[in-house]
Amino acid sequence: MKDIVGAVLSGDATSADVAGLAIPESCRAVVLRKEEVGLFEGMASADKDPRKSLHVDEVPVPELGPGEALVAVMASSVNYNTVWSAIFEPLPTFAFLERYGRLSELTKRHDLPYHIIGSDLAGVVLRTGPGVNAWKPGDEVVAHCLSVELESSDGHNDTMLDPEQRIWGFETNFGGLAEIALVKSNQLMPKPDHLSWEEAAAPGLVNS
Repeated sequence: MKDIVGAVLSGDATSADVAGLAIPESCRAVVLRKEEVGLFEGMASADKDPRKSLHVDEVPVPELGPGEALVAVMASSVNYNTVWSAIFEPLPTFAFLERYGRLSELTKRHDLPYHIIGSDLAGVVLRTGPGVNAWKPGDEVVAHCLSVELESSDGHNDTMLDPEQRIWGFETNFGGLAEIALVKSNQLMPKPDHLSWEEAAAPGLVNS
């Protein structure tokens, strides 16, 4: 990760330079653990402390699939759904991951005993999967929170109408509170040049 961050912060790394960086086998991420779903049972919502359920763990970098991108996260943010996830309300997010995991062979990757949460990021594209043409390594991006499959025509004119829409990092795994995040390439937008990494990461989920 030091090489990746160093290349990003250098300001002069080319697309070829970023493409040539090795992707680590693992990275740090903020996770919830499935084994702790009952941690706050019987407690009032106001008494549930996210600091007890959120953990910084070393986790494997996910396999890259078609239409996806791996992004080096330079900044992320905490939003309402981060807190809901952390106190397991209104229900544990592992229920979302289990349901998504049953959709296809590719989505099985998301059904894990840990959940990397976070629905915001600003960062740099590291790798793109098959079928991705709009983005390349080195592109500075922000990610919006809507993850869609777009297999139904219902979502072709308005992705909000896709029957298989999910909130990335809440109803899917591999969210933005990690050193490397996995996103659908159609979630990506150019990072505004006039904003810092932190400023660019803050408004995404709220605006979406």
